[in-house]
Amino acid sequence: MPSPYRALFAAPGSKGFSVAGFLGRIPLSMMGIGVVTMISQLTGRYGLAGALSATIALSAAVAGPQVSRLVDQYGQRRVLRPATLVSLAAAALLLCAAHYRWPDWVLFAACVGIGCVPSVGAMIRARWAALYRGTPQLHTAYSFESVVDEVCFIFGPIISIGLSTAWFPEAGPLLAACFLAVGVFWLTAQRATEPAPHPRERRGGGTAMRSRGLQVLVATFVATGAIFGAVDVVTVAFADEEGHKAAASVVLAVYAAGSCVAGMVYGLLHFAGAPERRWLLGVCAMAVSMIPLLLVGNLPFLAVALFVAGLSIAPTMITTMSLIEEHVPRAQLTEGMTWVSTGLAAGVALGSSVAGWVIDAAGARAGYGVPAVAGAVAVAVGFLGFRRLKRPAPGRGGSVEQHSERKERHVA
Repeated sequence: MPSPYRALFAAPGSKGFSVAGFLGRIPLSMMGIGVVTMISQLTGRYGLAGALSATIALSAAVAGPQVSRLVDQYGQRRVLRPATLVSLAAAALLLCAAHYRWPDWVLFAACVGIGCVPSVGAMIRARWAALYRGTPQLHTAYSFESVVDEVCFIFGPIISIGLSTAWFPEAGPLLAACFLAVGVFWLTAQRATEPAPHPRERRGGGTAMRSRGLQVLVATFVATGAIFGAVDVVTVAFADEEGHKAAASVVLAVYAAGSCVAGMVYGLLHFAGAPERRWLLGVCAMAVSMIPLLLVGNLPFLAVALFVAGLSIAPTMITTMSLIEEHVPRAQLTEGMTWVSTGLAAGVALGSSVAGWVIDAAGARAGYGVPAVAGAVAVAVGFLGFRRLKRPAPGRGGSVEQHSERKERHVA
């Protein structure tokens, strides 16, 4: 590991919460695609599979910010454990309902409950912010977390799809639930690095979404999430049409690998100038990278195209976290980060659902038109809201990327 990343773990407790966060986050990449694989294996209905995956994402989009808002007020331990128990109970109901062929409405009800899963990534980033706020190390920490996200998306689909296709259909979501339980309860047992809560009795609270800059980020990431949700569902269907359904996990892992490589390199660099310009460039790059998917003819070509597409993901996400630091009050940082995840989740819900319908109606190749359209929408929203991102919230110190050159030299 390069020295800037090694230096992060000099802080006491950082290794422990990082490992716990990895275990608690990997279900994010396993559950949705695991449900798609499980339902398609049991019923052959991609429309239903995509709708159930979309329900989980949409439920998380509604519940996630509320859970994180409570975390900001009362602390991680007091809030995350009850929320996780609700999600685990719902996951158990989903597996039973799928196995015993219970009515579809039971499946959807269970998926709504699964959406109470906490945003573990936001919890870990909040711990890093508490350790390194106002230092260049925070940029490196956010970069590291983006790499961890992508590692989860490399191995999560491989594990989930592989188990569901090679062992039994429910195996992928079942293991995802186990990872969630271990990760969250281990994380919340580590009290020393838990950020201090910020009770809001004096002013009655309020939501982080009042920030105009955060509104732009969330709206753009709804369209970005539609890219991710559609790519997941369409890739599974495309591999199935090619006669190699299990290979979908490898292809999706290559997509995440591209982002992982880019995130690792990006974390070693330091940039001058406004981060909102790099953010908009990243959104444009993600949109353009969807165009070659419309021309795919086989799985190897698809894997190459997705690797290239993945190169723009992590840098864009890292810059997004820096922009949240600028536009959201410190007492609402976890909620602000979760709102971006909520935008992604809502987009995943829309993208996976629409992609499932397109696949059922016109086949997997036509399905890749969904992420291409979503990318164009993301660019349009990014350009329309760009001026809001140039006006940080009053009282914010700016992101870690905007330290003066003098301070950078002093730290060096």
